[in-house]
Amino acid sequence: MKNPLALLLAVVALLSVGLLVNNLLIAKPKPVRGYLDMVSLSDEQKQKVEKIRQEFLPKVARIRQELRGKRLQLNDMIFSSNPDMKTIEDKTREIASLQTDLEKEVVNHILQEKEILTPEQKRQFYEIIKNEFQKGGLGVHGEQDRENNERRKGE
Repeated sequence: MKNPLALLLAVVALLSVGLLVNNLLIAKPKPVRGYLDMVSLSDEQKQKVEKIRQEFLPKVARIRQELRGKRLQLNDMIFSSNPDMKTIEDKTREIASLQTDLEKEVVNHILQEKEILTPEQKRQFYEIIKNEFQKGGLGVHGEQDRENNERRKGE
């Protein structure tokens, strides 16, 4: 080809096709948004899970945001020039109450999800939840890792 513009366009076209083929051939794992993403579900079950999550995720996001705010307030109280134990204890009670609310939401969510599963899926789900409890608790995937990494940076 004598025309440099035509040559450039041909190269760009070939690269674009190569990237498209690469993206189609290499299956990228879907991000895990919940524990049922680790269980093979039918399309109907997936729709039900999404409906359950549409209610659950905003609730727990609000509670987690509120927990972060209360913890920051507690941090300020602890490191103030004159910490007041009564105020600190009150704040820790607020945090404990929010943690209880969060735990109740998570348990309710698990019970809702469990209802749409077959007996074999329930056994798989049981093992997944049991393993998470053994690790120290349940969390939105990625959030615990992000929080642990942030905590390690501060140490």
